[in-house]
Amino acid sequence: MSKKPRRNHAPAYKAKVALEARKVDQAIVELAERYQVHPNQITEWKK
Repeated sequence: MSKKPRRNHAPAYKAKVALEARKVDQAIVELAERYQVHPNQITEWKK
């Protein structure tokens, strides 16, 4: 079994997702599904 390599997201991508999470009335879970990241990751990026 081989491990999947970690994904590194560019700062611009993180900012885009975090800003959308702040302004959109959607749940973070829905944004996480759309951008294929974990909801906790979006919460960290918002901080």
